[in-house]
Amino acid sequence: MAEVYQALMDARERRGGGFLLLIDPDRSPETDYLALAEAAADSGVDAILVGTSFMMAGNFAYAVKEIKSMTPLPVIIFPGSFTQITSHADAILFTSLISGRNPQYLIDEQVKGAPFVKASGLEAIPTGYMLIESGPLTSVQFISGSLPIPRDKPDIACAHALAAQYMGMKLAYLEAGSGAQLAVPLDMVHAVSQTVDIPLLVGGGLQTPDDCAALVNAGASFIVMGTRLERDPGFGSLRELTAASHPKETIAV
Repeated sequence: MAEVYQALMDARERRGGGFLLLIDPDRSPETDYLALAEAAADSGVDAILVGTSFMMAGNFAYAVKEIKSMTPLPVIIFPGSFTQITSHADAILFTSLISGRNPQYLIDEQVKGAPFVKASGLEAIPTGYMLIESGPLTSVQFISGSLPIPRDKPDIACAHALAAQYMGMKLAYLEAGSGAQLAVPLDMVHAVSQTVDIPLLVGGGLQTPDDCAALVNAGASFIVMGTRLERDPGFGSLRELTAASHPKETIAV
């Protein structure tokens, strides 16, 4: 049963778009990311993604378990490698870095991780993951050893997303990268959304509610934003960002 995926689709239909909060437990103190997880549901977040390039500061399974204990929202693993799989989550984005040509992230990590996903009982959501040029080298570009899709080549992004759809993937994800200077271009988001029938996630380089609203208007199904929100007293900016990502409803801010 694709319960988490269906919940995401229902939220997008009901709210006109979706907002996924990305927590990287390796980038901030535990107290900060747990407070953010606790505030997420009341702030209008639709689901929480948990993932990191490395897990240097602690235990990934422990972090996911603690995040899950703080929220009624679906908790979805966004893995940096096959080692970041734990049954404490509800689902996992089973990603393939289809914009790159490094076999480790196209298929090798997936083969290594598949038995662990099965054993964990996690709901797997196949996702075509694409890096988009966004300025200086990002962590995911360095780790994956892959070139991003040029930001002025929407046709290349469209072809990759279409390939993801034809390979049976349920989501396409356009990612500028953590700490990106530039977000995914609106014309690229629009072109991809008009080319494929599967939902489109867009993240990286976003700062303001207007950024979120513009991407949803361009065709993004879900906005993904990360842990820069953790030290926001009262999480007011998070409420503003989620509200901008939900054009069919107004969330109190």
